[in-house]
Amino acid sequence: PVIATLSSFIFFSFQQRIEIHKLRQGDNLILGFSIGGGIDQDPTQNPFSEDKTDKGIYVTRVTEGGPAEVAGLQIGDKIMQVNGWDMTMVTHDQARKRLTKRNEEVVRLLVTRQSLQKAVQQSMMS
Repeated sequence: PVIATLSSFIFFSFQQRIEIHKLRQGDNLILGFSIGGGIDQDPTQNPFSEDKTDKGIYVTRVTEGGPAEVAGLQIGDKIMQVNGWDMTMVTHDQARKRLTKRNEEVVRLLVTRQSLQKAVQQSMMS
């Protein structure tokens, strides 16, 4: 008789939803963060991903006390969605335009964060 073993794989989603209320300064709506990356950028220059082929959109700067920091956004967060729009295969300019739409005072992000992955991995090992 042949005995087969079944290995089970567990997939964890290390995603977090963040809602940022833009700050009005005169005619401008401010998010309080900057991005880097995109399918038109050199992924080897991405300091936030160990995968040097990753062309995702990453948070590169968060303004202290700004709307993004208050909402919990962190440097190194990878932006997966903006208000339901997929951000995994966009150019840098497409990402910037999606984030800065004038008629949207609230931006809902879906992000992944390496520290979330590491926390789950550490808890599984202990």
